[in-house]
Amino acid sequence: MRLRAAIALVVALLGIAGCGGGSSTGTRARPGLPPAGGGGTLSYALPGLPATLDPLAARGRAALTVVRQVHEPLIAHLVGPYGPAPPQAGLALSARPSPDRSTWTVTLRSGVRFQDGTPFNAAAVLANSRRWESDPVGRRLLPHLFAVDAPRPDEVRFLLDRPVPDLVKRLADPRLGIVSPRALAPQSGHRARFVPGASGSGTGAFMAGPSGPGRLTLTRFQGWWGSPLGLGPALDAVTFVAAKQSPQRLRLLQQDAVEVADPLGPAALRVAEADPLLTTVGGPVSGIGLEGSVRGIDSDSTVPVLSGVWLTNLTG
Repeated sequence: MRLRAAIALVVALLGIAGCGGGSSTGTRARPGLPPAGGGGTLSYALPGLPATLDPLAARGRAALTVVRQVHEPLIAHLVGPYGPAPPQAGLALSARPSPDRSTWTVTLRSGVRFQDGTPFNAAAVLANSRRWESDPVGRRLLPHLFAVDAPRPDEVRFLLDRPVPDLVKRLADPRLGIVSPRALAPQSGHRARFVPGASGSGTGAFMAGPSGPGRLTLTRFQGWWGSPLGLGPALDAVTFVAAKQSPQRLRLLQQDAVEVADPLGPAALRVAEADPLLTTVGGPVSGIGLEGSVRGIDSDSTVPVLSGVWLTNLTG
């Protein structure tokens, strides 16, 4: 049995300013949808693996690709793998600015829980925002933020000391992935650190699974809020494999040990392009090598997001 994959989703990280997405609860099942899972495991080679799943500590595309599967930013635009379903907003259903763009009101998707069972609500966003305000990385990503309040359990307001027209795009940054308060110490979020080894800390479609030297597996989160909406994930797991050099990643791809190698340099891309069993996206300086049947990964995306990946096993 030779593993074949078809990928039908890339999440656009440019946000949903002023528009809604989905029902008010975000958990209403649609009839006739295939069940999530059942698609096997996608193997994905990267230059290295992050030392922590803390999104605020992620550095570089490889780390962001991994942590984004576990922690979702407030703003996302999701399209599922199961046919022509309408796009869905992520954790934030809408983000509405004041006329001068100095106050943004964000309506949250209700009915969502973190993988550890903690409710996702305004209190959780407030804890994360306090951490962002007291962390240098968070302050750099959200300049001019001086307060966040919560008029309702499903609504937060970002208060800025000057207009920030692109706040929606900023809130889509995977480094601002929402973390369960139970994974923060203190849980209030003020000057908080990410608890090492915290499990179930995200709301994403995948959660931390088995790991070993140079290998990390993320397994499907069966309670993911997007599954009843047809957003997948069709995969049961994604295994990230560390291969530091581009030729190493190419070799794993040629040996059918992985289905995706990200990134490949110019020489490795040329070799992959000449192989009838492989395909590439991007280039000519840097791109992604893929096993021939893999579709839907865009190397121009800030971070490949796999929550709706649809993996199909075919005889080959």
